[in-house]
Amino acid sequence: MGADGRPDSGALGALDRATGHVTRYHKHLGKRITNQVTVRRVPIGQRSETVRRANLSAIVGELHSRGPQSRSELVARTGLTRSAIRGLIGELTKAGLVGEERAVPLGNPGRPSPLVRPEPEGVVVLALEIAVDSLAVALVGLGGNVLASIRVDRPRDHVSVDAIVADLVGLADQVLVPSRRRSAVIGVGVAVAGVVRRTDGFVSMAPNLGWRDVALGERLTAGLGLAVPLEVANEADLGALAEVRRGAARGADHVIYLSGEVGVGGGIIVDGRPLLGVAGYGGEIGHLPINPAGLRCACGSIGCWETEVGASALLRRAGRATDGGRSEVTALLAAAAAGDPVALAALEETGDWLGLGLAGLVNILNPGLVVFGGLFEHLYPFIERRVRATLDDRALRAPRELVGLAPSALGDDAPLLGAAELAFEPFLADPARWLQPRDSLLERASA
Repeated sequence: MGADGRPDSGALGALDRATGHVTRYHKHLGKRITNQVTVRRVPIGQRSETVRRANLSAIVGELHSRGPQSRSELVARTGLTRSAIRGLIGELTKAGLVGEERAVPLGNPGRPSPLVRPEPEGVVVLALEIAVDSLAVALVGLGGNVLASIRVDRPRDHVSVDAIVADLVGLADQVLVPSRRRSAVIGVGVAVAGVVRRTDGFVSMAPNLGWRDVALGERLTAGLGLAVPLEVANEADLGALAEVRRGAARGADHVIYLSGEVGVGGGIIVDGRPLLGVAGYGGEIGHLPINPAGLRCACGSIGCWETEVGASALLRRAGRATDGGRSEVTALLAAAAAGDPVALAALEETGDWLGLGLAGLVNILNPGLVVFGGLFEHLYPFIERRVRATLDDRALRAPRELVGLAPSALGDDAPLLGAAELAFEPFLADPARWLQPRDSLLERASA
């Protein structure tokens, strides 16, 4: 800076705050260039509102993921001041989203901090699941509280989209009783065993349902008649989300969730975020080509991983009816537990194929944890040893040493609970939108 207050000859430029112009001095040509720029000044009130909304999101996110906490714990976990916590909790309490109760004294000096808990029916979401062998619906409140759930078997020849939508609407009506629950719904999440475009819930392909190019999101929105957002996603992606939020992978940032039924799905978490691809089609690991001399898959390809590790493959190896569904798999596992050599051999070969495909995924993705869900959770006690041995033989030593294996903590309901988490995401991102009269809330939710 020169003595006259102007930049010296080597400076790149300066902003004239009075005029909103940028003055640049080219150090070789000595040319002055003046360009008009817009200088945005954000009003203090607007900045304060942005901070308030972010702070509300932090508090509600903590209560949703961790459950009831004292105000002191919220101060420690969010970094907010006690006065800020007190004021924001007051807003949430007035809106019926959280409640407070007197904390149990622990014998420490001072007055115990009140316990803050999410109100399970203050806001609720509807979760739907379309699996190969079943349909399920659940009503889930803030904090992950399952208020009601229904799962019914679905015959494999029952594949009509209209019929399945009608079935789900009927099940939803059952969990939305009493009627006040319907008015508390703020979103719908749907898990489906298929390749899903996230932007509009369009199912490009669901080989094991016999679907192609199904506008599932649009049909369910019309059928349910709820003026709230509806999101559709692949069931394995949502199983991974649920396990990371509430299950075996809680706190892990690099996870593979393997989901097995007739087909095989995979949910992949990298750096704490789902790996979805450009349109949400990522993670279809069941269609990883693994056996060039294998069987034709329902997707039309040859030798997909699911043709070697899915339920049909397991039953085929055991000499059982491949279309027997869950009941036949249950019978096979009972036989294996009793020491039946044919059942045990079928399980061991399936474990080898699982380990082979998993070795490739471990080499590529370097996960910290692999969670076995769906069918694989039930097989896990029988196949764990063979999967580990194959990983030891086939995976690179460095990533192999870092990966752990675990059965699902949420069982068959992991995708359904993941659908609920998906439906809650807009609310958790900005709960301030819901601190409104109910009519205004519905208008904003459906916008």
